Amino acid sequence: MRCKYFLPLLFLFIMPGIADAQKLPSKKSILNVMRLTNQYFMNKWPDTGKPIVTNRERPSNIWTRGVYYEGLMALYSVDPQKKYYDYAVDWGEKHKWGLRNGITTKNADDQCCGQTYIDLYLVDKKEERIKDIKACMDHVIASGKDDDWSWIDAIQMAMPVFTKLGNLYNDTKYFDKMYAMYAYTKHKHGDNGLYNPEDHLWWRDADFDPPYKEPNSEDCYWSRGNGWVIAALVRVLDELPSSDPHYAEYLQDFKDMCAALIKVQQPDGLWTVSLHDPNHYGGKEITGTALFTYGFAWGVRKGILDKKTYMPALTKAWNTMVKDAVHKNGFLGYVQGTGKEPKDGQPVTYTSMPDFEDYGLGCFLLAGTEVYKLK
Repeated sequence: MRCKYFLPLLFLFIMPGIADAQKLPSKKSILNVMRLTNQYFMNKWPDTGKPIVTNRERPSNIWTRGVYYEGLMALYSVDPQKKYYDYAVDWGEKHKWGLRNGITTKNADDQCCGQTYIDLYLVDKKEERIKDIKACMDHVIASGKDDDWSWIDAIQMAMPVFTKLGNLYNDTKYFDKMYAMYAYTKHKHGDNGLYNPEDHLWWRDADFDPPYKEPNSEDCYWSRGNGWVIAALVRVLDELPSSDPHYAEYLQDFKDMCAALIKVQQPDGLWTVSLHDPNHYGGKEITGTALFTYGFAWGVRKGILDKKTYMPALTKAWNTMVKDAVHKNGFLGYVQGTGKEPKDGQPVTYTSMPDFEDYGLGCFLLAGTEVYKLK
């Protein structure tokens, strides 16, 4: 079913003076807000190996922390402070560069940490940093199964790992397996795949494809779930050789998704947790917004997305996130907790503390780094 919510897009074209009135802050301002939010987190978690305790105890090399370190490494790329690098290395060392459930795990959430392990290896080529993540992904390839990514978050957690390994070892078997798994999720999981080629958005998993509907009878497209796919495509396209036979498909999916997402951006510049039903747990939410901002900014910077169309959208998103969500001490408000649909982690407010706040910061740092590069 096509979305009925075109108001935000019409707003951009009918009132261009208002949409274009906002400008990105200075590079210094963008960097300072990233430093502030990151320092808040580093101060709160001085021991990188300390387990995370919510409803139960989990090791700190789980996916939530892995996403934070993706953001930290992005920040390090534009602000190469030794303390950032040391903080990331200490995290890897505390876990002996291992995965939560060992090298035989096929759970993408366990593999997310590998993105940072590989990036740190590229800085200092110590074999211990990539031994386990390579063994794990080699095990996935050897399994001969392509159906491990039954939820779309998994695309972001694991897909860039394959890209990085393919480049590192100059071996296209990693690219080939990555596509096989992506295609299975896109076309086969659920009834007919988790991607809707009509709306150019993704259902989070088989629980949400049709006939499931939101209260307004629209399809359920969870904001952060689609944000994970956008982030995965950015991270893959940024490193995958353009000669790869599936590069064009990834690129088209990215452009199609961005065109769909800009239509449902809200007038305040943010996205709601339910993309096609903004009244279903409506209100501000920054994890999905940050990931979409990350994608828009990267696409504009690379000349993939039209600057006149997407620059006002990403500018407003960034400015609103900074103005409305960043506390003076660096804490981020409006972060939806973990889950898989709009109702999870509610209520999401300026002062609400999500069950995990690490991945929210990671998303924000990814966005901020790309916005910074645009300046």
